[in-house]
Amino acid sequence: MNPLPVSRTAVIVDPFSSGAQYAPEFASHGIATVAVSSLPTVPAAYADSWDPALHHRIHTFDGDLEHLVAALRPLSPSCVLAGAESGVELADRLTERLLPEQANVPALAAARRDKGAMAQALRAAGVPTIAQICTDDPEAVRAWIDREGLRGKDLVVKPPKSGSTDGVTRVPSGTDWRIPFDAQLGRINQWHNLNDRMLVQEYAHGSEFVVDTFSHRGRHTVADICRYEKADNDGQMAVYKSLTWVAPETPEVPVLTRYAEAVLDAVGLRHGAAHIEIMLTAAGPRLIEINSRPHGGGHPAFNLAATGDSQVHRAVRWFAGEEAAPKGYRLLKHMTVLFLMARRPGTVSNTAALRGIGELPSYHHSAVKLRDGDLIEVTRDLLATLTLGFVVLAHPDPEQVAKDTAAVRAMEDALLITPAPVATGSGGPR
Repeated sequence: MNPLPVSRTAVIVDPFSSGAQYAPEFASHGIATVAVSSLPTVPAAYADSWDPALHHRIHTFDGDLEHLVAALRPLSPSCVLAGAESGVELADRLTERLLPEQANVPALAAARRDKGAMAQALRAAGVPTIAQICTDDPEAVRAWIDREGLRGKDLVVKPPKSGSTDGVTRVPSGTDWRIPFDAQLGRINQWHNLNDRMLVQEYAHGSEFVVDTFSHRGRHTVADICRYEKADNDGQMAVYKSLTWVAPETPEVPVLTRYAEAVLDAVGLRHGAAHIEIMLTAAGPRLIEINSRPHGGGHPAFNLAATGDSQVHRAVRWFAGEEAAPKGYRLLKHMTVLFLMARRPGTVSNTAALRGIGELPSYHHSAVKLRDGDLIEVTRDLLATLTLGFVVLAHPDPEQVAKDTAAVRAMEDALLITPAPVATGSGGPR
């Protein structure tokens, strides 16, 4: 921790994942950060991004809000921001107490974290949503399916307070939604939340986008819009394949922007960053979920290279009192993030096939962790994808990015995965 006295501070609740980028950026503006951990220990998914040395002070929330407020108030923080999904609720509560003029709408706090409450808030505001129900009662789900005419159609089952595709399960027509519903109900998910209810929704067809925003005083700005490509893998849906920045002149951009602004208003988000996942269907845009924190996985740093700006940089400039963010964004480079995916489990070899990635003309960054002899599991969610690794390509010419994308996929296809031998007991079949 930095022992030097400071005149200005910013409180970051769970400065993990992309939230770790707040501290150095605030420091460059002469503002020290105070880290608050909402949990007793840092979740394993965030461990690699946690650096206590970046912060002037560190507090761990023990459930006593008054004690934490009393410790932070003398610092007169300029803002309280959520760095990661796990910190959203505590950041809201601290802002209400320390900086009420910056508070998001308190009555809608649940809608900024819980996917069930989120959908209710959108419906109340007249914002179109995907048909869904959030409950712990399977009989209520059965009645809802019949009422909505969804019998025989694909469904999605997921926890209302998880993240990173944890527990997101596609239920194809003809299969039993009760299996994933019962398997996850009552379980503690990877973000330390109890799955006390489950969300069941109609499977939405279309193109999936993410709109990353920064808001101040209810004025919403768009830092970037990206298109997702996902795939079903080993029975799991929503496994990430790629993320591609969308040029601002693309026809979908104003449609997605207007819808994202309506979502932000519906959930009462007036200050701070948000990561809004939207399916653009034949009937128009429909919310998948909104996350009231920066886009994770280091995205702001990549967005800085692609657009010259990011949610983190906009937030820091605003709270440092320097300037209001522009309403939109520009694209300086065409950028794509490619996620590696394992289609089957086993021992990996021929990882030398990936060595040419760094020589590609559009190469920007990579985090490929595979080594010969590694035992890998089938990729079933975003965190598993990040475990295998990803590659970021960026170039002024989109054709070069497309050509290098094909080259990376060819290298990925050259990896060899040897299935583990099937164990047999002495008395079992030979």
